[in-house]
Amino acid sequence: MSMNFDRARHNMVEQQVRPWEVLDSSVLGLLETLHREDFVPVRHRKLAFADMCIPLGHDQIMMKPVVEGRMLQSLAIQPDETVLEIGTGSGWITACLSRLAKRVVSVELYEDFSAAVSRSLKEKEIENVELETGDVMRGWQPEQAHDVLVVTGSVEAIPEQFRGWVNPGGRMFIVQGQAPAMEATLCTRLNVSDWREESLFETDLPRLIHADALPEFEF
Repeated sequence: MSMNFDRARHNMVEQQVRPWEVLDSSVLGLLETLHREDFVPVRHRKLAFADMCIPLGHDQIMMKPVVEGRMLQSLAIQPDETVLEIGTGSGWITACLSRLAKRVVSVELYEDFSAAVSRSLKEKEIENVELETGDVMRGWQPEQAHDVLVVTGSVEAIPEQFRGWVNPGGRMFIVQGQAPAMEATLCTRLNVSDWREESLFETDLPRLIHADALPEFEF
């Protein structure tokens, strides 16, 4: 029996995402109309709407739908804003961001991920996304600051350079702390030097590659 993806997608929104306090109609509508299953590895396609993280390769994952929904809602992205995404991964969040924002720049460490996402975005005729390959912890930098920064891997503490990539008045979503109880945080840049941090919920995400400091050796 073939899977009814439209029904499964609807159930994901109504039975998982909405009960997790995601009530923004634009986010709920996006999750129901943009086909998440098209961004899931073929071997896991029937798990596209399950309440679980989906493996992508390179020890990376797609976040649970409930986490994605809460993240998108918390950022309240406006149509005239630009977004920087750290960690393209499957490209699913990239596609969601593209529907909400004016322009998206997404940087990914793994070239095969970027190549696959490029094909997926082209198939869906999404043209307001710029994909880059680079390591944000080892020298890669955006050409300019953005209104919104989305980090799809976790960190122990927020790297200082990330703060400089957000415009005053902008927001950053980032997961920080130690497993298994990390903290999803919304950081709002109030002005040049001041920030407001809001704890959203507990979760657990794989570490952003090279985010951990190198160990110190005694001689």
